[in-house]
Amino acid sequence: MSVLKKLAGETALYGVSSILGRVIYWFLVPLHTYVFLRPGELSSNTELYSWVALFNVVYTFGMETAFFRFANRSPQHRQEYFNQALTAIALVSIVFSGALIVLAPQISHALDYPGESDNIVYLALIVAIDAVVAIPFARLRLEKKARRFVKIKIINIIINVLLNVFFLLICRDISLGKYLPSLQPWGAFFYRPEIGPGYIFIANLIANACFLFLLRDTFKGFKLTWKGPIFNEMWVYAYPILILGLAGTINQMADRWFLRHLLPAGFYPNLTSEDALGIYGSCYKLSVFMSLAVQSFKYAADPFFFSQAEDKNAPDLLALVMKWFVIVCVVLWVGVSLNVDIIGHYMLSKAYRVGLPVVPILLLANLFLGVYYNLAFWFKLTDKTQFGTLITTVGAVLTVALNILLIPTMGYMGCAWAFLASSVVMCALCYWLGEKYYPVPYQLASALGYIGSAAVLVYLSSWITISNVWVSFAYHLTLCLLYFMGILVVERDSIPLKIRRKMKILG
Repeated sequence: MSVLKKLAGETALYGVSSILGRVIYWFLVPLHTYVFLRPGELSSNTELYSWVALFNVVYTFGMETAFFRFANRSPQHRQEYFNQALTAIALVSIVFSGALIVLAPQISHALDYPGESDNIVYLALIVAIDAVVAIPFARLRLEKKARRFVKIKIINIIINVLLNVFFLLICRDISLGKYLPSLQPWGAFFYRPEIGPGYIFIANLIANACFLFLLRDTFKGFKLTWKGPIFNEMWVYAYPILILGLAGTINQMADRWFLRHLLPAGFYPNLTSEDALGIYGSCYKLSVFMSLAVQSFKYAADPFFFSQAEDKNAPDLLALVMKWFVIVCVVLWVGVSLNVDIIGHYMLSKAYRVGLPVVPILLLANLFLGVYYNLAFWFKLTDKTQFGTLITTVGAVLTVALNILLIPTMGYMGCAWAFLASSVVMCALCYWLGEKYYPVPYQLASALGYIGSAAVLVYLSSWITISNVWVSFAYHLTLCLLYFMGILVVERDSIPLKIRRKMKILG
């Protein structure tokens, strides 16, 4: 339990940057949806950022995980692996981002977003910086400098949010003469209406540029170098991770690539396909709580489990971690899903709220994706990463096929169901293969029981509509507390004695 407590502590610490960051970013959702009242205005933002996710995988091409693996295995050569990984990523970033910048007009035309070539340039630079700082951030995680990691992430988030507020609220309002008329020329200098959502990209780029300054000391000892044997060793391990990452990104982002192009004209009355994409993209952000929980866990779990790889108790530890991971994520799913109407009321302008039914499905899809990441440690710890490539490729193919099949008949609900189906299939395949090559005593009945009971609760509560916001909130909060209390009763023997005593005192 002490080992589990250590992992939970590190997950919570990494989660500070993710949770606090996402909560802060949540305040940008109402800002964006209230500033850009027509959902179609945010469609390009939604689609272009989905391509950023794909390019992030291409630019780092598995080197981050490879750095973890080999730096843990040979601590005395850690600097050499750091230099080689960062050199390779820097070269790829220069070549690829240079090509994107040169071809920006053609790319914007091909994506059917004419006039947005500047945004392509901004995103090319954003991705390049993200890739270059990936290895320094990995070094912080490897060296257990979680507080430093969190601090830098939070500073970046705050800068990004403040710049969004500066451009889209303060400068915009001043330029429109809403207040401080004497500063109107100043406001007009910083805000030009024709840029519009482009300020979201500009704010992101400036904030990312600050990473290079904030991480300057983590580059200590770095030298541009190329050592063939070291790179080849890392590449052989990393390229399946690259393919896995590409397939995983396709699995998560294909819906935003296809929705605008596959949605039949007039599918949603009085809405264009661009409006539908803007609505779906904004509602997708409300499912972020589950993805941030998964991301926080991944930050802590990668270095943690690699360090435990040789421990004979590793399978039992994996099973214990999985059990509590599922419990935490299920509670989160229930809490957000039961209150999604209230969350949407305060976080989205009216035109966007029509897409709220996708949120519980997306939350569940991300929950299963988190379970898959847990299951996936068996092929990482045994260096059988080719199985991860196979599983994720199957998931990506299924996602693409289901999006093509479901979008014309179900709209953006088809996107959500496609993502969920793919995540479930990936979990099942990973579990089946893992039992063959690296058996782990997972408590399958417990996990399925919690997910199934939560699904029933979420589904049944969706049939009861309460018009009064506060009565609805009280009702759903009561359901959440009852469900949580049920978990405590079921797991009373699994909870450490010290916590049980505190619960008795509070009770």
